[in-house]
Amino acid sequence: MTAPVVRALDASSAHLFDTLPDPLGFREKHRLTLHRPDWKRVALRAGRPVARAAWWGRPEDTEPLVINWFDVEEGEEEAGAELLRSAPWRTEELELDLPPGWRDVPGSRAAVATRTAAAGLAGYALLAERFVYRWTPVHGLPERPGRLRFSPEPDDAVFHDALRRIHSRTLDAHALRAIAEGGVEQAAQEEMDIFRWMPSPREWWQVARTPEGALAGIHIPARNPAGPCVGFIGVLPEQRGHGYAFDLLAECTHHLAERGAEFIAAATDQGNTPMAAHFTRAGYPVVRERLNFWAGEASCRD
Repeated sequence: MTAPVVRALDASSAHLFDTLPDPLGFREKHRLTLHRPDWKRVALRAGRPVARAAWWGRPEDTEPLVINWFDVEEGEEEAGAELLRSAPWRTEELELDLPPGWRDVPGSRAAVATRTAAAGLAGYALLAERFVYRWTPVHGLPERPGRLRFSPEPDDAVFHDALRRIHSRTLDAHALRAIAEGGVEQAAQEEMDIFRWMPSPREWWQVARTPEGALAGIHIPARNPAGPCVGFIGVLPEQRGHGYAFDLLAECTHHLAERGAEFIAAATDQGNTPMAAHFTRAGYPVVRERLNFWAGEASCRD
């Protein structure tokens, strides 16, 4: 068997990316995603593509942020791994967005197993399985419980301190990975970096307080490059047990809808069953499931 040849693509060779089967529906998922041709790569065996990957970043980024399209033919796991290993960028995260209930879709389980095996050979470990949501006006606005008082907060230090406290007890796999690497300070800083990375206004960030004035949590209505999204929902540990995460989510949804959002994207770890229940109650249907892989030797997943 001939060795695979990995090649980057350009405008003249971009068609090679489209020759592989698409059992997991990535083409439809990324119908509106803008991928730079030079951030797409394929592995060829005897001139035929057997694996492909697309790296994504904002137009202004000099390097990609994530691998969000990865396809590998069955039996070509090593070619898929070499495709990732030989990339000129070290991208820490790889995402596979899958159909809801993909384990029960014929062929999907085997297709995911092939991609997972190839990712593992390239040093990517499964970090989290997530639900991906998409609210639209047809689902109606969730009722505001009216238990908390929401307001903007111009002081970044308030959010940073709240994030340290929120992540001191968390179910979020990304936060747990950051804590394992550098403690709650790193987890809080990574969240702040994401908030600042969003192109939405800083003035949208809000704190929530009880009627007595105690800080209960924070929520970040946001826009990412794809559109409106729930940037973050977090309740302080000492305020948990009251279902305040729903109050935060309802307020976040209203905030974005009042500013013209025709849809709102969101996601949560499948292991975070309380937050998943809040999304369901607020009218957010699951539209995809996501596997998040992280470049490292071990997963932080519960």
